[in-house]
Amino acid sequence: MRIGAHVDPTDPLDEAALRKADAVQFFLADPQKDWNTPQPRADAARLRESEVDIYIHAPYVINLATTNNRIRIPSRKLLLGHATAAAAVGAKGLIVHGGHVNAGDDIARGFDNWRKAFAQAAESGGHDVPVLIENTAGGDNACARRFDNLARLWDAVGEYDVGFCLDTCHAHAGGEDLLDIVDRVLAITGRIDLIHANGSKDAFGSGRDRHENLASGTIDPQLVVAVVRAAGAPVIVETPGGVDGQATDIGYLRDHVGR
Repeated sequence: MRIGAHVDPTDPLDEAALRKADAVQFFLADPQKDWNTPQPRADAARLRESEVDIYIHAPYVINLATTNNRIRIPSRKLLLGHATAAAAVGAKGLIVHGGHVNAGDDIARGFDNWRKAFAQAAESGGHDVPVLIENTAGGDNACARRFDNLARLWDAVGEYDVGFCLDTCHAHAGGEDLLDIVDRVLAITGRIDLIHANGSKDAFGSGRDRHENLASGTIDPQLVVAVVRAAGAPVIVETPGGVDGQATDIGYLRDHVGR
């Protein structure tokens, strides 16, 4: 099983070595505010040729579900740009949050906007790497927080071979029990391509996206281990504590997953 961490993008392979990680995930742009297409990386060939698995997380500003044209249309373009940039560094997947509609909007429009985004991309040759939609922690109008909505989202986009990233903190905060979560996800999506193995600082159903190390916080770490074991997918920890904190979490998973 490949286990790694979300790291600073300056030198991801050095960060992987410091954590003894098999995989790394990083941003190609400022996730909170950068609407620009990522610039080519000088280390692209080194990343492609590395034995470390590479995953790219799309910026948080992307929202393919929204009815706001000023956000939705640039979001489609930005996702395509990040997919191209992710392919250039040999990424195995591009993770993007499930998005939301505004208060008062019919969430069905959000699911249809997702469908239109993938249909439009397919007409132009598709995304250059697998796009992995990630479940999210909060929001009453979110497309991938609660699994009844996730099922409606998959009805809209499943035909486009989209992947899924399961975040344990997001599920816990979003009010989805981790005990049987892998079976429930697979019944909806048919696949889990990546696990974000995170603890949570907050209570079940809080809607708050605040990650914690596995041995701390409000999630029993053995529940996270059970999710990882059942899913059998690659794992990224997005936990605090820098090198020491993430290396400890990676070691914990290796010691307890049993693979």
